[in-house]
Amino acid sequence: MAREQRSVGGSGLGIFLRTRRAQVTPEDVGLAAGAGLRRTSGLRREELATLAGVSVDYYARLERGQETNPSPAVVDALARALRLDSHAHEHLRALAERADRRLPPAPATAVPDRTLRPDIELMLESLRPNPAYVISRTMDILVGNPGSVRLFAGTEDWPAERRNALRYLFLDPHAPKLFADWDEQVRTCVGRIRALAGTEPDAPGLAQLIDELTLESPEFVHRWTDYDVQPHPRGDKTFHHPEVGDLTLGYQSMQLDGTPGHRLVVFFAEPGTPDHEKMLLLDRAATEPAAEPVEEKQG
Repeated sequence: MAREQRSVGGSGLGIFLRTRRAQVTPEDVGLAAGAGLRRTSGLRREELATLAGVSVDYYARLERGQETNPSPAVVDALARALRLDSHAHEHLRALAERADRRLPPAPATAVPDRTLRPDIELMLESLRPNPAYVISRTMDILVGNPGSVRLFAGTEDWPAERRNALRYLFLDPHAPKLFADWDEQVRTCVGRIRALAGTEPDAPGLAQLIDELTLESPEFVHRWTDYDVQPHPRGDKTFHHPEVGDLTLGYQSMQLDGTPGHRLVVFFAEPGTPDHEKMLLLDRAATEPAAEPVEEKQG
């Protein structure tokens, strides 16, 4: 998996095309399966080329990374043939643009930048009791206010430098129990990292994260091979929290200006509701000092 990312370069376009082609059946696009044994359940190269209105040789060169300058019209035709939704279509455009630029790889020693301005930490404190945290492009949780640490049960046991949303989802036993929609949560997070790996494969820390999860989580490997790219989500999220019980919070994610792609994530609930009261409890419990042990009196 990680080798794919480190060598992606201009072939990120080819990886995406091959993966998504395998997910479209002839029946999906109104074609007969044809006679003879098919080596894949998806479309053959010649079938997709015909649907997109390009030659088989040209399409094969795209998949191999030998052709790196498809026109916008060709990209749009491929998106239609592959039945891509609007977000995946936009990702295909970004891959084609990156392939055409032929960007040099970043130094292998590049490490994630975890530097945060003091005003960002002040902002997180001012958002209390709403759980809020700052996340990097590679989903490292760079800093969070007390309520956010308490909300994501188990993260307080992780060293600060190891806190990562994707690592938490796949490797922490609390995660599948915490999220009512764990499957959708996983799909969205893997999709966002997949999108980053396609357009910025040399992002600091990305290859190491993929290496780790590939080795430690078969479920991650299964999800990764789908090449499902996802936008940033919004809406409500329901938690089965081990301390305060079930609660549903709204949430919003927004880009932070003047940062290398960092995003602020904030959770909220309407004041006076049971969900808001539980949110207050999490914030309070995160900052209350532990009770002193009671010493027994000697008789």
